Amino acid sequence: MKIAVIGAGNVGATAALLIAQKELGEVVLVDIVESIAEGKALDIAEAGPVEGYESKVTGKTHDFAVIEGSDIVVVTSGVARKPGMSRSDLLHVNANIITSVTENIVQYAPNSMILMVSNPLDTMCYVAKVISGFPRHRVFGQAGVLDSARFRTFIAMELNVSVEDVQAMVLGGHGDSMVPLPSYSTVSGIPVTHLIPPDRLAQLIQRTRDGGAEIVGLLKTGSAFYAPGAAVAQMVESIVKDKRRLLPTTCWLEGEFGLSGVYVGVPAVLGKNGVESIVEVPLTEEEKTALHKSAEAVKEDMKRWEESRQK
Repeated sequence: MKIAVIGAGNVGATAALLIAQKELGEVVLVDIVESIAEGKALDIAEAGPVEGYESKVTGKTHDFAVIEGSDIVVVTSGVARKPGMSRSDLLHVNANIITSVTENIVQYAPNSMILMVSNPLDTMCYVAKVISGFPRHRVFGQAGVLDSARFRTFIAMELNVSVEDVQAMVLGGHGDSMVPLPSYSTVSGIPVTHLIPPDRLAQLIQRTRDGGAEIVGLLKTGSAFYAPGAAVAQMVESIVKDKRRLLPTTCWLEGEFGLSGVYVGVPAVLGKNGVESIVEVPLTEEEKTALHKSAEAVKEDMKRWEESRQK
């Protein structure tokens, strides 16, 4: 397969490196900053002899023609958050960038899948879907894998156990209203609700919601990129190898979970066609209410973007 990564910043370059290491296909990096894509692509290629991977990795400035024939286009373009900013604060500037990027995807890779990473993630998925006209199984976003990884990390740290034995599920929008699901989070099959007191579990859930902001605050000049890049690579691998992994994925809903006309994170099977299916799981009333509240927050951003288009 051919995998294009739009945006050769920290997230894009990390994703490209991990995709190359997994030998998932030819990787093409594109960026608007002069020669950064070429430089990082060459650096990744030169790591191949050391790490033992044979992936072809190239980069190009501005020239979107190099993504022609891509099967998957990972979009990481846009402005990163700074301390004190929410993901929604990036809405208008990143929507303009994603609009331009999507128009180029339609021109050069009309049969591709779009894996969105740029923030505000859920609304940027919507922008890409509207501009591209692609069916919903080919436009989806990476957020839940990252948010779940953070939740899994905090649970493992709390219990002093291996992260390999921790599974977790985080649904909803990729923002302050995301919905970690303790009822579907386990350690070797044991529900975390049996292992962690409710008040402490609530603190871990809040830390998960604040996970991105915590890293932004620590870095001060950027946002997270190692974990987001790893999450992208996991999703790409499930598609390329048709693994059909059940992963929390930002999907366009058409009635699932009682929601329609909105992008939010839900359990989805990822395979060779992109989103193969959405898996509806029973939720408690509290979880259902939280998911619908999260969806409403995403719809507000979608509405703001639509209104800006009319001006």
